Amino acid sequence: MSTPQNTFIRKFFELESAGGLLLIFAAIAAVIIANSPFEVYYELLLSVPVEVRVGSLEVAKPLLLWINDGLMAIFFFLVGLELKRELLDGELSDPKNIVLPGVGAVGGMLFPALIYLYFNYHDPVAVQGWAIPAATDIAFALGVLSLLGPRVPISLKIFLTSIAIFDDIGAIVIIAVFYTSKVSLGALLVCLICLPILYVLNRRNIISKSPYILIGIIMWVAMLKSGVDATLAGVLLAMFIPLRSNHDPNVSPLKSLEHDLHSVVAFFVLPVFAFANAGINLTGVTMEQLTHDVPMGIALGLFAGKQFGIFLCCWAFIKMRWASLPTGMNWLSLYGTSALCGIGFTMSLFVGSLAFEETGVNLLFDERLGIIVGSLLSGVVGFLAINKSLAKT
Repeated sequence: MSTPQNTFIRKFFELESAGGLLLIFAAIAAVIIANSPFEVYYELLLSVPVEVRVGSLEVAKPLLLWINDGLMAIFFFLVGLELKRELLDGELSDPKNIVLPGVGAVGGMLFPALIYLYFNYHDPVAVQGWAIPAATDIAFALGVLSLLGPRVPISLKIFLTSIAIFDDIGAIVIIAVFYTSKVSLGALLVCLICLPILYVLNRRNIISKSPYILIGIIMWVAMLKSGVDATLAGVLLAMFIPLRSNHDPNVSPLKSLEHDLHSVVAFFVLPVFAFANAGINLTGVTMEQLTHDVPMGIALGLFAGKQFGIFLCCWAFIKMRWASLPTGMNWLSLYGTSALCGIGFTMSLFVGSLAFEETGVNLLFDERLGIIVGSLLSGVVGFLAINKSLAKT
């Protein structure tokens, strides 16, 4: 017999918003612990060395990097699966549904990057973080949106998710092109050998998940050793998972994997990543630190750049009749959605870890401060704007 507590927990995890809310709780918990006497244990936990060795092959990293390189590879694997499904069999398979969120995403990446560069172009180290405010945390944004309840039209959720998908594509390209360290050609060759094997599995319509996962793990280890960001292995693997079986169109390995991973990512991967990366000690923070070029560029990039870039580009395309406002949305809800996309959080933290890891200079505090401030302001303004727009309908 279920106890009231078990019933409550079950109902919570069945909520569409549960993943986003858990992500918010994990981030708040990290900040609270980082500003408490337990901060030293928080730092010790993240620096615990974890080593896996098979013969002469060794992967040894602190726990934080296992989370950032390992768990986030699972997240990007899910992103790749969702992207492939949407392009082949979802909302984005219809070209007319691509234009508005696509152009909005471009504006939402370009304007934040330009704002950040305006503040940091003079510093060759800080300039490496130009892509940090260009990211959107879809789980966090949908978590904030869910607080408005069932009044939110489905078209708004689809529009927000579509922008985030294009934003993820941009993040993948940015990571692949700009954030790779010195490349090991031998390890990279192993990655390249994995691709034709995956292609053969796909062409033969092998629907068993095991061979794909095995090759994916090999590719992840090789990419980790190659110097190319290891999370990209997840995206590449997803592109080769068959959408459906040739023998039974009702069987979809891709959708099955997506379904299996959704809860793992929403309730474990992203909250753990947020908890590990959001801890920032705010003791003694001064206005001078807050207005430093790095946090100011990130905060204004997320808060002003995102909403201005997305809204302006969408407005221009709608006015020129190259696209139309989604049914059920008005200009105020479009603005509110644009503001919500300024919640960078986990994605911004991830890009920041790559950007400043390359420089060898510790700008972790500045980066986190700017992300938290920009994401918080964006969430509050987006929530209030959409709430007001719903009151008018």
